Amino acid sequence: MSTRAVNFLHKWISNNVPATTGADIISVAELTQELFADAKTIGIGSVEIEEEFGSVYEVILDAIVHYEAGVTD
Repeated sequence: MSTRAVNFLHKWISNNVPATTGADIISVAELTQELFADAKTIGIGSVEIEEEFGSVYEVILDAIVHYEAGVTD
């Protein structure tokens, strides 16, 4: 288990997925690409993230669909 991948993904989503983002294919795909690019810049590879979560696309989509305004980490 990669704790840094888990922490990165949770923090990235909370900082980069706005409440106004739509759950459409293009928006989610763009966010997924941004996440992997940001992870790469700090030395976390896509394989490391996907080993923990499976489909990052689905994780981001789920975060958008289940966004609760006012909830903070």
